[in-house]
Amino acid sequence: MTAIIYSIHPAVAYTQAILSNLQEKTGRTLEEWVAHAKSKGLASEKGLQEWLKEEGLGATQAWIVAERALVANSTHAFLEDTPEGYLRAAAAYVAAMYEGRKAHLKPLFEALLRLGLSLGKDVKACPSKTFVPLYREHVFAQIKPTTQTRIDLGLSLRDTPGKGRLISTGGFAKKDRISHRMEVKSLADINDELRCWLEQAYRMDGP
Repeated sequence: MTAIIYSIHPAVAYTQAILSNLQEKTGRTLEEWVAHAKSKGLASEKGLQEWLKEEGLGATQAWIVAERALVANSTHAFLEDTPEGYLRAAAAYVAAMYEGRKAHLKPLFEALLRLGLSLGKDVKACPSKTFVPLYREHVFAQIKPTTQTRIDLGLSLRDTPGKGRLISTGGFAKKDRISHRMEVKSLADINDELRCWLEQAYRMDGP
């Protein structure tokens, strides 16, 4: 049985790359920028971001600094931006998703996740607070406990016509990655039809 192993979300690596180069590119460390931003005394994150851009930061750099400047005890508030912190948070996200009245959906989630991870060594599961996306080059599927009785397996299948249990979400026309979904209410729903579509989404995101 494929073990459930979460991977670092791409956004974490992106943030880390920005922070590691901040002093070299701007002349100030993150801590120095946060102190500088706090000294301005602005309460609006958007306003603070605009001011930081005027001070020489790029848009993403300004967003990172402003967010930290406006959060109390920011030393601990952004531990999720580190690889170790994110992995701890990822496990907590999943635990919170499948507690209480959704606890009985946990075996369905684990079966879907193991199925996704079994498709190839290049598959990564990177939980967020409300769903678990599966990555290859991009997100090709996501597992979301939509209701207390159902998990939706979202799939990136572009303009594939919906048929059978495959439901078009209209996402392709809106340029969303997830264009279709399949409802999973029992282990019996994780069948050959579902595996076929999941494999198709995986292949369509290949190099």
